[in-house]
Amino acid sequence: MKRRNFNLMALASAAGSLASLSTWAQAWPARAIRMIIPSTPGGGTDFTGRQLATKLSEMNGWQVVPDNRPGAGTALGLAEVARAKPDGYELVIAQSDNVSLIPLLMKVTYDPIKDLTPIALAAVTPLIILVKDDSPFKTLGDLIKAAKAEPGKLSYGTSGTGGGVHIAMELLQLTAGCTMQHVPYKGSTPALADLMGGHLSFAGSSISSAATLIHSGKLRALAVTSAKRNATLPDVPTVAEFGYKDFNAVSFYGVMGPAGIPAPVVARLNTDVNKILARPDMKAAFQAQGFDAAPVSPEEFAALIKADIQKSREIITTARIKVE
Repeated sequence: MKRRNFNLMALASAAGSLASLSTWAQAWPARAIRMIIPSTPGGGTDFTGRQLATKLSEMNGWQVVPDNRPGAGTALGLAEVARAKPDGYELVIAQSDNVSLIPLLMKVTYDPIKDLTPIALAAVTPLIILVKDDSPFKTLGDLIKAAKAEPGKLSYGTSGTGGGVHIAMELLQLTAGCTMQHVPYKGSTPALADLMGGHLSFAGSSISSAATLIHSGKLRALAVTSAKRNATLPDVPTVAEFGYKDFNAVSFYGVMGPAGIPAPVVARLNTDVNKILARPDMKAAFQAQGFDAAPVSPEEFAALIKADIQKSREIITTARIKVE
């Protein structure tokens, strides 16, 4: 009898907690929501954060305020949100570098799995392999053939050691069985400038950083690193099309918050972000950046993050990548 009474009391307590949580969630948000963008204005992270903040505000009448908080290679913004109160008023635009790479290569104050809540995946985007307009390499096959013939001779530029582009290029070498010389830069702009100046054999880049130079004919795209072709550059083949089956290296952008955000708030934000991503104008805006809108559930986003971290760890370990 005592056990039965205890069970009834436990059920009543749980029901009361759920009712209280539901009431709280219905009243949320009662004030402005801060959308931290862990980068300087411009670029894919800033674009994603400002688009989502604007559309969430317009759709719901909320006040979602974008706040650029650059620093520590985009890790500063995630660290700030990781220690915030889990009430749904502090969100951050997370991306591959600060979730899957930086915590494996540098000392940070957050654990991307334990300290943050995946809320909504916004977009995925491939990287692109580029050569100068007059390069003798007409295809990715030509480039890899030359790299195998003279190991370590070909040089390639990236936006920095340990970044998404560098990891993708290391994966290409591991997959193709060749060795190339990495030349890291402080950003894509100087890397692409040196490529056009003839100082590099090729370079890796995001599509958004290189699109104008490709369309102007100053650079030529050899391949994209996604499993399928990108709608922004439909004539550019994938790495997989050159015989490297299942090659897939993409970057992601999404919304995360502190660990412990109430489930109803996560569900509401996920539903609303997915509605925004389904709009034709948002699909077109993302496509112009080389992004593919990618609406999924919070659970699917969490699984993607875990898989990406594991894959990144394997590449970093195998390639012996270190950030000095």
